[in-house]
Amino acid sequence: MKAWLKPKRKITMHFTPTYSSWLNQIEIWFNMLAKDVLKNGVWKSTKQLVDQIMEYIRTYNEQRAAPFKWTYAGKIRVV
Repeated sequence: MKAWLKPKRKITMHFTPTYSSWLNQIEIWFNMLAKDVLKNGVWKSTKQLVDQIMEYIRTYNEQRAAPFKWTYAGKIRVV
């Protein structure tokens, strides 16, 4: 990755610490999936589990998903 980024000097990678899972958006979504679908779940087959997860994804996308509007009203900072 460093070799790929070298000619692109305006790009800086920022990695989230492993102890800060709440900063990683997919970790938040996986937590919701685990709480809403996987916790206390019983399935007779892998297909049944996959079907339930896919149904959760469809329902989430149709009813709960919304764009997040990033805003910042503070002082503009150049680093």
